[in-house]
Amino acid sequence: MRLKNSYFFTLRENVRDEDSVSSNLLVRAGFIKKSSSGVYMMLPLGLRVFDKIKEIVREEMNATGCQEVAMPALIPEDVYIASGRRANFGSSMFSLKDRKGQNYVLGPTHEELFAQAARMKIRSYKDMPFSLYQFQTKFRDEPRPRYGLVRVREFVMKDAYTFDADEAGMDVAYAKQFQAYKNIMDRLHLKYVIVRSDTGVMGGLLSEEFQAVTPLGEDILVLCDSCDFASNIDIAACSEPVSVEAEPEEELTLVETPNSRTIEEVVSFLHKEPERFVKTLIYTADGEPVAVMVRGDRDVNETKLRKLLGANEVELADEATVRKVTDAEIGFAGPIGIHCRLLADNEVLGMYNFVVGANKTGYHYTNVNQKDFKADLSGDLRNIQDGDICPVCGGRIRFEHGIEVGNTFKLGTKYSKALELQYLDSSNKLQYVWMGSYGIGIARAMAALAEQNADENGINWPKELAPYQVCIVVISMKDENQVKAAEEIYEKLEKAGIEVMLDDRDERPGVKFKDMELIGIPYRITVGRGIQTGMVEFKSRTGEKEDVALDDIVSKVQEVFGENE
Repeated sequence: MRLKNSYFFTLRENVRDEDSVSSNLLVRAGFIKKSSSGVYMMLPLGLRVFDKIKEIVREEMNATGCQEVAMPALIPEDVYIASGRRANFGSSMFSLKDRKGQNYVLGPTHEELFAQAARMKIRSYKDMPFSLYQFQTKFRDEPRPRYGLVRVREFVMKDAYTFDADEAGMDVAYAKQFQAYKNIMDRLHLKYVIVRSDTGVMGGLLSEEFQAVTPLGEDILVLCDSCDFASNIDIAACSEPVSVEAEPEEELTLVETPNSRTIEEVVSFLHKEPERFVKTLIYTADGEPVAVMVRGDRDVNETKLRKLLGANEVELADEATVRKVTDAEIGFAGPIGIHCRLLADNEVLGMYNFVVGANKTGYHYTNVNQKDFKADLSGDLRNIQDGDICPVCGGRIRFEHGIEVGNTFKLGTKYSKALELQYLDSSNKLQYVWMGSYGIGIARAMAALAEQNADENGINWPKELAPYQVCIVVISMKDENQVKAAEEIYEKLEKAGIEVMLDDRDERPGVKFKDMELIGIPYRITVGRGIQTGMVEFKSRTGEKEDVALDDIVSKVQEVFGENE
């Protein structure tokens, strides 16, 4: 690639509307450009990195025996209604009508279509196992796109699906795909952890996430410092509450707490520790109000709440709902006299003489005990916290942040039952097919790599993934000897199979050097005044410079790449 007449540009200043290191650098380096909120153009340099990631994924999928297909992105809405997922996706699914009034959606994921494709092949148990995969654009109407390529409305995902006759076969297929995912993450040079996660709208028996560890990550990863416990915070179980010594029950007292709505304000007003408070939060679960009690210094885990209730959706109630069930303004909800179902976190059930809202504006109760209210349901409803006791080994929990790059699901028979995907077993009886689903976000992997490999000068890509491996910088395009030598090196490196870029622009040397560091070219050959004595400068992006004879530079590059293979 010769830069002078190529589509190539960089930006000197940070980009105002990009909210992450990776998105800022990728835009500045001319890899991507925002088209609209959550939608990006993939420009030439970015597409080269994107395609390299994609090819690694393809090679590992093919190695498992998975066959590549291509499914449509425009899908009849009835497909998702049949599987029961249309309501689950709700407004996050882009929908439209054709000229005949037929309802269509832009596919957010493709389990249903792959089940349809499998039904064309599967008649008996002899037709399995097999697996299929694709690279396809997905569409999700994210309410708040952010972090560049991490949370977007349009993205390319590799999704794969396995089909087996029984659970044991599904487990074998899952293990094979799981190992392929580890191979992919290793080949991408990502620093990652694997955590258990919520199956969410996908459903099924098991979900595991491949999380690239980075401070940017929007997911909180729960890890143990003593064992291999690893979970997304959404489903991380809390250890059994530490039993507290029983206290004599004191008299329930109504206390005026003017202008004290939050835990912090009530703590300050009553001069008690947060651990002596219980906050009651009002949610709606599939439209019905519920009250949830957790200790004052804890947070409700909405995923656990949804699962305990068997609900499709839970969200904090609006002000009108809070008033209706509490007879009070927001900030004074409590369990005594609440007009809706009451749920309590297990930890609350072991507390004595605590403080709650009084369901009366400007008032709280002190010295509340278990006899003063009755919970309709109880369970593990809180978020685990940094420093808590590990629920597995008793060690200490620590938090990391991560970008979910890949996920794997044991779907079981969820979709085969919904879509009548069956086969005849060896006894000639109809059985449901067992499925697995496996996804990797290609652009997310690119963003995670940029986050993990960013430095003060740009992106330090792994050499296998950089847009080009070597750049030749000509100091003066007016010097015929420099230009001639650079062209000679360029042609020889291309013939040797090296991905090479020739910076033949009429720019100052400093500009060229900064651009090469910004876009992350691993090695640079500088052709300058040293050419008069037959020498050029060779430098890795993060290493020292060295002078190399012009006649030896191609073999030097080949030697370096041979050493790093």
